Amino acid sequence: MSPSLVQAATLGRRAIVRTARQPANVIFPLIFPMLLLAVNAGGLRSATRLPGFPTDSFLAFALAVPFVQGALLATINANVEFARDIQTGFLNRLALTPVRGIVLLVGQLGGLITIAVVQGVFYLVVALAFGVRLASGVGGAVMLLLLEVAIALGFAALGSWAALRTGSTEAVQGLFPVFFVFLFLSSMNMPRNLIQTDWFRWVATINPVSYLIEAVRSLVIEGWNGEALGLGFAAAGGLSLFGFALATHALWRRLERT
Repeated sequence: MSPSLVQAATLGRRAIVRTARQPANVIFPLIFPMLLLAVNAGGLRSATRLPGFPTDSFLAFALAVPFVQGALLATINANVEFARDIQTGFLNRLALTPVRGIVLLVGQLGGLITIAVVQGVFYLVVALAFGVRLASGVGGAVMLLLLEVAIALGFAALGSWAALRTGSTEAVQGLFPVFFVFLFLSSMNMPRNLIQTDWFRWVATINPVSYLIEAVRSLVIEGWNGEALGLGFAAAGGLSLFGFALATHALWRRLERT
């Protein structure tokens, strides 16, 4: 195994262990999205009676939201720790070692992949325990986990950019309400074709979070919808590439100043 892979694996393991040692960073991203799902499933159940609503179970319809919201919470927590590494000088000390800068970024994102998989499995097990059945079957469950990883990488790349650009834990935490607004201005609670308010439907249509949610939702209530999955992975990949490019540039700029 090449030294770079060993270094990335070591840094990824460090990110996982550091998260596991802080129970709040593990429990909150697992429990809070499921509590919100329970509230929405109870309060918005009547929406399933609308003509054209795709399922008679709002729980199955809204299951996509925890996958996106949980990925967001986990990446914010992880990148707060990344910003703390910058504040404490850990990044500066690494710059004096043979570890390449890009390896640090890959290791940080690699640690998040493991956390995202754990979250995805948890959401899926809870949903199955409460009677949700995946229209896409066992293969759909595997695809859900892959999609969760892609979504987490997209948010993580943008969070890493904020951490490297500012070096501030407060700035990274400030991303949460911004991302949360994008979540609420999406198709999280209603299919886009049933949204009556023109401006809201237009915002939901141009909002990439809608396509992340709809890709997950398609696996739960529709089966194998190639268009929804393609748009979901494209949105996640676009966010990842855009965020990774910004984070890489911010990393080089920060290392130049070291």
